[in-house]
Amino acid sequence: MADQENSYGVRVTRLAKKRAMESIVSHHLQPPNKKRVVLGELSNNSIRSESNSKDSSGLVQKMKCGMKKVKKPVKSAVKEDELTAKKVDDGSSDPQMCEAYVSDIYQYLHNMEMEEKRRPLADYIEKVQKDVNVNMRGVLIDWLVEVAEEYKLLPDTLYLTISYIDRFLSVNVLNRQRLQLLGVSSMLIASKYEEISPPHTEDFVYITDNTYTKQEVVKMEADVLKTLKFEMGNPTVKTFLRRFTRIAQEDYDTPNLRFEFLGYYLAELSLLDYSLIKFLPSMIAASVTFLSRFILKPKSHPWNLALEELSGYKPSDLKECVQILHDLQSSRRAGNLVAIREKYKQHKFICVSELSSPLVIPSFFFEDIVKEP
Repeated sequence: MADQENSYGVRVTRLAKKRAMESIVSHHLQPPNKKRVVLGELSNNSIRSESNSKDSSGLVQKMKCGMKKVKKPVKSAVKEDELTAKKVDDGSSDPQMCEAYVSDIYQYLHNMEMEEKRRPLADYIEKVQKDVNVNMRGVLIDWLVEVAEEYKLLPDTLYLTISYIDRFLSVNVLNRQRLQLLGVSSMLIASKYEEISPPHTEDFVYITDNTYTKQEVVKMEADVLKTLKFEMGNPTVKTFLRRFTRIAQEDYDTPNLRFEFLGYYLAELSLLDYSLIKFLPSMIAASVTFLSRFILKPKSHPWNLALEELSGYKPSDLKECVQILHDLQSSRRAGNLVAIREKYKQHKFICVSELSSPLVIPSFFFEDIVKEP
């Protein structure tokens, strides 16, 4: 018990200098004697389009004032699936690859991802929400990425958290004051589902700078569970990306860590963009694989018949999704949200967020591949 308490007892502290700078930047947006500003205290006229980078930057500063700043750990262990690349060999020699029935497993997962009860509305912010907008969703997710890093949560936990948030907001009108509460409560549920030793409720209360009480977090947790009817298991982008990444490397002489980390990076960037909600997780995973191959080998065709057969998607099917991901990677979208970009600037991820790619993907790459007779 003592070890567990020590594990989660390491607390982040607010840096006075950084707080002071944030106050200077945002003093025109809040009273000087205000200790914190939460999501709900933003006025509608303070929201600006992402196309205006200056206003978007101010929005991020203001929304994050009510969130406990997460201190990046100096050293942290990388999760097993992000530390070493799995050796690409004959799957039948590795019983964990379930070679005999892997196709049936992924067909089941593909059917599951299409179930209406597991899908958020593609336009819930326009049709359901009255006080929450696209920018607020982006800033919340950007902050949750930092929280997941601080508590060393599995990538699957982060993906499930965003899935719960989007599905909850698809059927419940939420006041902006409670958006951050929804975020930490969803991450608490996802942690209990995925983690061996999930953080405690008090940890999530603390990380919000005590904006909410433990009772409020528990109440929101119950509301999320009831809304989703306890359907917590969900295939995510990461679920499909694991398999696509393995197959995509079969034409490499050795496993390529940079390719794997680049895929993880692009997949996490996809969480930020509201317009990607309409795509199935398997399509986003396929698009991530397509774009990763293009970035590393821009003169080679990023798709092949093996990937098409495995994923079920032709290059033409992926065009819109790939182009949105390309804009995210080039910071033409969500450029003011930096947590994921900073995370993948670390050497343990081979600094893949600093990779550049051609500004335009050749249109002929999206033409369907003709099978040889």
